[in-house]
Amino acid sequence: MSFFFATLAALFSLVNPLGAVPVFLALTPDYTAAERKKTAIQTGIWFTSILVSFFLLGHYILSFFGIDVNALRIAGGLVILSSGYSLLNGKFAENRINNKVRKEALEKDDISFAPMAMPMLSGPGSISLLLSLYLETPEFGQKLIIVLSILAMGGIAVGVLLLAPKLNKLLGVAGLKAISRLMGFLVMAIGVQYIIQGVVDLVSISLA
Repeated sequence: MSFFFATLAALFSLVNPLGAVPVFLALTPDYTAAERKKTAIQTGIWFTSILVSFFLLGHYILSFFGIDVNALRIAGGLVILSSGYSLLNGKFAENRINNKVRKEALEKDDISFAPMAMPMLSGPGSISLLLSLYLETPEFGQKLIIVLSILAMGGIAVGVLLLAPKLNKLLGVAGLKAISRLMGFLVMAIGVQYIIQGVVDLVSISLA
């Protein structure tokens, strides 16, 4: 149970669904409540499918390119560190979705897959984390727990998007940015931890 909540907490920090609230509202200004609900649910389905797919199949890509687990930890740690820095500076949404992508999204009939599910929610940080976790957890039971945590994260993301108008009124832009900055500190800590772990393991192997 502790492993489940630890994985869910790490995913929540990296995904940062609260940071997606202003973007979701900005991209759905003319949507009815029913249309927003449908888009939120579809976004959650796409988001969950993307992360589960990368978690279960990503290691085949790594094997094909011959990428070592420690190289993945260091590279993933740098990506996560960059994501955390963006959160800390309040530029999380801007780094995920630029003005051109935002303009294109406003002209689309369906924004659930792009840009909401990817790259807004399922970014490189969460994908890097899941690839590392797959290689670090050889037992089937642990992998199942990670998949369940992804499904739970998908449910949380849907819930946050469904409550987006209320959360925006309750917390406001300043409140959402304050929470994102707190998340950024935690995400940076996760990134540093992965870099240190990768470097220490590489040094240990070279000295052995």
